[in-house]
Amino acid sequence: MKKSEKWNLPEDRYFDPDPAQRQIAMELYNSVVHLPIISPHGHVDPRLFADENGSFGTPADLLIIPDHYISRMLYSQGIPLENLGIPRRDGGSVERDHRKVWQIFADHFYLFRGTPTGVWLADELNSVFGIEEKLNGRNAQSIFDQIEAKLKLPEFRPRALFKRFNIEIMCTTDAATDPLIHHLVIKKSGWDGNIRPTFRPDAVVNLLAFDWSHHINALSQLSGITITSYQTFIHALEERRAFFKSMGAVATDHASETAYTLQLSSSEAEAIFQQALHGKANLEDTKRFNAHMIMEFARMSIDDGLVMQLHVGSIRDHNSLLYDRFGPNMGADIPSQSEFTQNLRPLLNKYGVDSRFRLILFSLDESTYSRELAPLAGHYPAVILGPPWWFHDSINGMRRYFDRVMETAGLHNTAGFNDDTRAFPSIPARHDLWRRVSADWIAGLVVRGIVDLGDAHEMILDMAYRLAKRAYHIPE
Repeated sequence: MKKSEKWNLPEDRYFDPDPAQRQIAMELYNSVVHLPIISPHGHVDPRLFADENGSFGTPADLLIIPDHYISRMLYSQGIPLENLGIPRRDGGSVERDHRKVWQIFADHFYLFRGTPTGVWLADELNSVFGIEEKLNGRNAQSIFDQIEAKLKLPEFRPRALFKRFNIEIMCTTDAATDPLIHHLVIKKSGWDGNIRPTFRPDAVVNLLAFDWSHHINALSQLSGITITSYQTFIHALEERRAFFKSMGAVATDHASETAYTLQLSSSEAEAIFQQALHGKANLEDTKRFNAHMIMEFARMSIDDGLVMQLHVGSIRDHNSLLYDRFGPNMGADIPSQSEFTQNLRPLLNKYGVDSRFRLILFSLDESTYSRELAPLAGHYPAVILGPPWWFHDSINGMRRYFDRVMETAGLHNTAGFNDDTRAFPSIPARHDLWRRVSADWIAGLVVRGIVDLGDAHEMILDMAYRLAKRAYHIPE
């Protein structure tokens, strides 16, 4: 049997081959490597931390089944999601043997070579679980056994890893109709882990969603406000935001295919909302209502101080077959072309210079970085650019972002890093990658004489830690 190879994770990985730049990058990276992690936007399930003896389940439960970065790659090679143990909406048969799921993953681990997912997984398996051998089909069951044994230890429970990862704050993303039960349990438990909710109202704003009326009923019940009109809808949203803020929320999150914004009159908004309540919403009115609600949420952010995040440019659930069988967020979201300059003009002309407003923008269209986003952030006091998102959360994606954004926007009009992940054990690897690529990019400025070493040390501290805290108004 061929001997398994060990992971190759050199200390100076991802740095430029130029010796001078590499040396400075290493110095900068070492100055921030032990800083606490600020994770102000992500999708980790808070229920993991509600029970002090909580468990991640099996290695497949932890690393494969919930991670659409993994499932989409395997699906692209013809592997059915049923074979990966992912539950079907109709309760249909899926693989229940998690060792078989793990074997499929290991047999195809080579697919992740050179991808950010492969980089994260290598770091995660080696640094978190102490796995020295590269994963492959031959050693799959041995490595499954090693991880399974670790997951049974007290030091590998979610709360223990939260401390080990040195996470200062982690924010989840929660529907407007989420009662935040798990956050309440965490808060009442006396545990000092800083986990906060984030208000996401997409499901109650999308008038054409097939279950929109169900979400409206849930919003009525939780807010204590019977929603019979546009105004009662707005009051219910404001009440829920107040509850989220009382639970420690610092931000809201909004996903939209476009950055289109529009101010409707109260009568126009009411008319569209009434049509929706009677099941008669149409596509054009829904687009206009969504654009108006972005304006309304900006107004609410000025009133309550919650930072507003806007993620633009994803065509959600592009694969209808996959959506019908497995539901949303199964790795079938595809980027689309975006426009910000004209679409955001109504919003920014009304609120863009208000010192109480903070809008963090994310885009899946890299062509907008230097043409639109950097100039907007470099002008409007309310606008800050979020880090490279989703498909661009990678070594090369980060470099492209730095090169296209920083000269026009300036470092301090960016929001540092957030990991935006469901995969909790990958958080340290994702932040480590950002810190390494940031250090290398800044080192390139030093060797070219653009900044000196003193400024470089300030810049890496900002990029690794301070910018994210400031962008999200995270208290000391």
